[in-house]
Amino acid sequence: MLKILTAAVEVFSRKGLDGARIVEIAKASGLPKGNVYYYFSSKEEIYNATIDRLIHSWDEAFRHISADREPAEAIEAYVRAKLEHARGNAAETRLFANEILQGAEHLSLEAREHMRRVTAEKAGVLDGWAEAGKIVRVDARHLFILLWSATQFYVEFEALACDALDVRQLRTADYDLAAKTITNTVLNGLLVRPE
Repeated sequence: MLKILTAAVEVFSRKGLDGARIVEIAKASGLPKGNVYYYFSSKEEIYNATIDRLIHSWDEAFRHISADREPAEAIEAYVRAKLEHARGNAAETRLFANEILQGAEHLSLEAREHMRRVTAEKAGVLDGWAEAGKIVRVDARHLFILLWSATQFYVEFEALACDALDVRQLRTADYDLAAKTITNTVLNGLLVRPE
């Protein structure tokens, strides 16, 4: 099944849901079309599975936002994990961005609810840090939107990032500097400074 989903991401990334065909997904996976139908009844079901898989994989990065960690350490780890995840899953990241840009009409209610629930849970962690005097009070959901846009930009708009950095291709050093810049900028606004 993983082989099918991996191939589907590539096909959907190039052709979108409407332009993709199950026969193309089968060919890209190296499996007969019948094997694809054994696991999935339609291309829409495959598409939803690829989106759900990506959304749940973001939970791994979100685990860094934890009440038992210090805010600076947690936020830096989260930013690095999000950048690395986007970089390592570029096709999925672009596929999701395209889905959102087209109005998220194929994003399942379950996926939306999962994202809302996890975001609310992690917003509670930031609220707890603020109550403990570790960070300034901030709308955590807006902060997460800022972090998502900053970390995913490097993959979703790679050509623009390359132009801005005056490089032909983003390197590990570019991602490392992005992580430092994003983290330092956010923490400079968040952390409570001793008077």
